[in-house]
Amino acid sequence: QVQLVESGGGLVQPGGSLTLSCTASGSRVNFGAMAWYRQAPGKQREMVAEVSNGGTTFYAESVKGRFTMSRDNSNNTVILQMNTLKVENTAIYYCNACAWNNSGAGGYYWGQGTQVTVSS
Repeated sequence: QVQLVESGGGLVQPGGSLTLSCTASGSRVNFGAMAWYRQAPGKQREMVAEVSNGGTTFYAESVKGRFTMSRDNSNNTVILQMNTLKVENTAIYYCNACAWNNSGAGGYYWGQGTQVTVSS
């Protein structure tokens, strides 16, 4: 059973910063790429940032230069540092991970989501 536990959401003023954390766990499971997605009210879920287990990162154009994603493979934790937040960054942020067992069975897994609200 794969579990993703997120933390760090909250309310922040425009221009402020927040740090999101996600820890993945599972018995006899290997983790590949991990990512953050977000879904704003009335909009589709979209990828924000992704990091491979080798540390290569990818960012959506809208967050480049403001958000930084990092990874600690020793405890399967990813961090999303969000700076210079904008009102339009308000959304539920979800952690996503690719995971598989030693038989090769697996897939993509989601956390429960954490609310980020940017408002004055």
